[in-house]
Amino acid sequence: MSRANLFAVLLALVGVSVQADALPPKGLSYQQARWNPIHFKPAIETATDEQCLACHAEVLEKSVRAASPAGVKASEALAWYETLDTYQGDEETFHRRHLVTDYAKQVMDLKCNTCHLGNDPREETAMSHAGGDPTLTQRKHVDPNICLMCHGQFPYQNMGVPGPWLEAGLAFQNNCLLCHVTFRTNRHNVNYLKPQAIEALAKEKEDVCFGCHGGRPWYRISYPYPRHAWPTMATVVPDWAKDRPTESEPRFLVGAVKPAEAPAPQAQPAAPDAKAPETKADAPGQGDQPKDK
Repeated sequence: MSRANLFAVLLALVGVSVQADALPPKGLSYQQARWNPIHFKPAIETATDEQCLACHAEVLEKSVRAASPAGVKASEALAWYETLDTYQGDEETFHRRHLVTDYAKQVMDLKCNTCHLGNDPREETAMSHAGGDPTLTQRKHVDPNICLMCHGQFPYQNMGVPGPWLEAGLAFQNNCLLCHVTFRTNRHNVNYLKPQAIEALAKEKEDVCFGCHGGRPWYRISYPYPRHAWPTMATVVPDWAKDRPTESEPRFLVGAVKPAEAPAPQAQPAAPDAKAPETKADAPGQGDQPKDK
């Protein structure tokens, strides 16, 4: 019996439905829930937040420690990213900060499947060391490029700016829109952000821009933002921008089919010997101001 047929038999034995257009029924065993088709493509691509939170509601529960195990009180500690004006309120958990805080609701429109597009438990491994199996995924439940879109390094060289951000900021009164009212005006037009709100708030606080493009670099890697064409864009592409994509990934484009509009999926998990393709996520067109035309 082939691996694919064996897997189909196992699914039948645990009673997993191939429909993913309704909330998971109550009373599923752990294995039944784990192998539910909603965790795999294509069902995960059109899953709604309600479907995900039916089992994963705990990710939005407020569970931040009042003090660390070492005794440091959260109310008395200040992380570097909390120094931005856009960081409001008390400490929050990762998912709450991205989904339900006031600022997240203002400028973001993230969904569960913006970041989570499914993973194959058969390819997971806890052996994340030099002797681990290189053919197995090291528990990467999210494509790191998704994180980099907002939390990657943003070196000033990426925009052709002649000096470090602090110097450039002082030269332009810390107002990104002094230049970006003309350059790179086609920006943020992706379905996981709220472009109108971002533009309006950026006129009031410079940290709205700096927060994502410089103020929250969790990673040392920079992300190659697409350079969407704008009305006065120069025909000659600067050397530092020649390798940039010119369009965001289709699933992030405004107008792409949203979960609530998508037809009920007829989903099957990936075949056991099939490896899920890596997801390359592009980000909103913003952040590279060209040099003189």
